Amino acid sequence: MYDFRNPSRRNVLSLAGATGASLLMPPGLIKPASAATPLPAVDEKDAIFAFGHVGPITDEGWTWSHNEGMKAVQAAFPKSRILMVENIPYSADASRTFRQFVSQGAHMVFSTSNYGDFLFDVVSRSPKVAFMEADGRHLADNFGWYYIQHWNPTYVVGIAAGLMSKSGKLGYVASFPVPSVYSSTNSFIMGARSVNPKATVQVISINSWFDPQGAAQAGTALIDNGCDFLFGIMDEAAYLQVAERRGVPAAMWNTDIRRYGPKSYVSSIVCDWKAFYVDQARKRLAGTWTGAGTLLPMGAGIDRDAWGESVPMEAQQKADAVRTKILGGYNPFVGELKDNKGQVRLAAGKAMTEAELYNWDWSVEGVLGLSK
Repeated sequence: MYDFRNPSRRNVLSLAGATGASLLMPPGLIKPASAATPLPAVDEKDAIFAFGHVGPITDEGWTWSHNEGMKAVQAAFPKSRILMVENIPYSADASRTFRQFVSQGAHMVFSTSNYGDFLFDVVSRSPKVAFMEADGRHLADNFGWYYIQHWNPTYVVGIAAGLMSKSGKLGYVASFPVPSVYSSTNSFIMGARSVNPKATVQVISINSWFDPQGAAQAGTALIDNGCDFLFGIMDEAAYLQVAERRGVPAAMWNTDIRRYGPKSYVSSIVCDWKAFYVDQARKRLAGTWTGAGTLLPMGAGIDRDAWGESVPMEAQQKADAVRTKILGGYNPFVGELKDNKGQVRLAAGKAMTEAELYNWDWSVEGVLGLSK
């Protein structure tokens, strides 16, 4: 555990290695857990903010992007103290880490991944501490969640994939069968099928968010199986490097990592947590913070980055035309939608809500290899 106000101080734990007011939040997803009085204000010089990360801050992916947000909090409130632990496992060690944050006096704890009951058990026993969980689902007076509407830029990248693929066989390197993966694979293939109705996406899950060897093996297997475009939700660049060697275009997640495969790089779904974290910390200091759910929209926390050199201008223009429409309020997730077993899940003409997109737990037609 690191103390960023005093970098020389380090406690070793026994574990495995825009302002908020301007964010456009969908109705019904931003709400206090109750009418309870917000937690009391804290003087900046006394404040302690804690960040618990699922991976290493050097991953240049998910954890790196959250670490950039943490550094933004440190810069905005330099008198405060910041604690951080990386590589927190999904086990009882997670509970011990979050309990230690509380024991060290944290006023606000950010869990940058979903730890479920490992975190909620600590939350329920620490009513005077504010907790926020990325990709969470629980709400309480002292507990909120936050995430990004990644399905929108992913749909846009899917359009480019559908136009660039010659075979219509797309490949996807997945972590686990969780809502973020379902919504990612589904929006990707829906974007691709909007321009290539026969496109499919083959999914290989490697049961990890950060496993360069596993991701490289999955990328290789997908290309060997005939996929001529790769996408995924990994926290590193391994399958992009495979794509570069094999001459296959690839889109990424979290950050711009095109230097690992400049010829193959198409785009990345880029996260930016800085404004959100600073806003949450400011509210906690001011005594106005309450537990709520927040989805950061495309253009304010999540977006695609600049197109890579491999993307034809026609594909860029067609994809960006849809991006502009989405920014203007267009919802591409409209029925009729069938799952990959042929069952109608969304009636014709009905649009999916942001809550349904966030909690998506089934695969649409065209997704192969991902099911419960």
